[in-house]
Amino acid sequence: MTERNPASAHRPHRHHWRRDVVELAALFCAVAVADGIANLVVHGPRGPILLVASAVALLVTAAFHTWWARRHSHAPPPGNAAPSGPARGTAPAASSPAGTRTSAALWRMRTTVRDEPGSLASLCTALARNGVDILTLQTHPLPEGGTVDEFLLRAPQELPSAELTRAVAQAGGHSTWIERADAHDLVDTPTRVLGLATRTALDAAELPLALRQLLGRCTIHSIPATTLSGRPNAGADAPVEGVLETTVMRLRDPSGGAITVERPYLPFTPTEFARARALVELDARLGPRVPRSQDVLTLPEGNEITVRRADGSDQAAARAMHDRCSERTLGLRYHGPVSDADRYLGHLLSPRFGRTLAATTASGKLVALGHLLWDGDETEVALLIEDDWQRRGIGSELLRRLIAMAVEAGCDSVYAVTQASNTGMVAAMRGLGLPLDYQIEEGTLVITARLDATPVSSRLPYELPQAQQRPRNHRH
Repeated sequence: MTERNPASAHRPHRHHWRRDVVELAALFCAVAVADGIANLVVHGPRGPILLVASAVALLVTAAFHTWWARRHSHAPPPGNAAPSGPARGTAPAASSPAGTRTSAALWRMRTTVRDEPGSLASLCTALARNGVDILTLQTHPLPEGGTVDEFLLRAPQELPSAELTRAVAQAGGHSTWIERADAHDLVDTPTRVLGLATRTALDAAELPLALRQLLGRCTIHSIPATTLSGRPNAGADAPVEGVLETTVMRLRDPSGGAITVERPYLPFTPTEFARARALVELDARLGPRVPRSQDVLTLPEGNEITVRRADGSDQAAARAMHDRCSERTLGLRYHGPVSDADRYLGHLLSPRFGRTLAATTASGKLVALGHLLWDGDETEVALLIEDDWQRRGIGSELLRRLIAMAVEAGCDSVYAVTQASNTGMVAAMRGLGLPLDYQIEEGTLVITARLDATPVSSRLPYELPQAQQRPRNHRH
């Protein structure tokens, strides 16, 4: 549109008599010319021929003009000039100099708006004024009224989050939460949920990880139905339909007990609760399942061992291995009374609490176990090698595979609880070639390996940054 001067738009129009005289003279001239042409055509010797020729000339001229207009209407602007109007989602011309490209940042934002016509439009308009492009939008209706809108935004790099929050507040949004996003967030929600359902269907150990990826940064605890001593566990009586309490949801675990999910910084919505329940219901319908793939490895002395996933069906073989292990070996592994070692097997071999690798001989005898245990928002690794099979590289092989599983699951770090005298475990952790942190905690040595230095083939998006050290359950 052509710009107009507001001052001249309302200026009163002045009448001039000279303009009227000029227009009247032009009209008389036009009538005289028309009368002369009419007399020439009608009374001339070749009047009809001249009239037809004039009509043909006009038609040819009109056809030529139409062809020329169609040919040049789709040509690119001269000099590859930019279009006159801004493209969708780009910042206004004043914020970006001509010929330059402003770097963008991805943000995940959630805000609550009134459930009334025009509220979302006001929010989108406020974002557009700041040069923000809305890539995805999800709406979560609230039972008490109002709507939680979740956005994936592309904003100018120099635009701070505080400015975004201020613009949203001025447009009527409240309880706004915002954090940086990455390329993984570009996957649309239905695709991500279907991928999580597939992973859960293939492996029961994926359910806690799938819930964490679905709900973002959160802490997930699996509470068994009974304690190690056989007593009913407090908090393990979640109803079938689950319970949603603002920032905490409790779901019934299909394998017994309950699963609690906590996200103190952001309340759960009913939509998120329904999605989590759907994943848990899928897990319940499929029943216990563990991938049965296995690898046969040859040890340096020539013996072959098979490495595979273990589950509750290996509990009897694991107890038999306990009987063949020395008290020192069991003490280094369980950090408590040796008589209690068998009690932990049900917890350790359950896919709900992590993943376990078993090493068996050619005859099928179980000689080693490696555990990757979900400990809230942290991950623990642990090894138990039968005395006669130690110092043969089995522990290092199991540990490397457990670390690969942790990287695939999106863990930022793993820790191992041991003692300084357990030189085998210390050497295996050092052999990973990863940055290690050492900490003495309650008389034991805690070694933390940071996994951000490892190549990641498949990473979950909404993981917590490396968690701070806190007391661990040394009986894992």
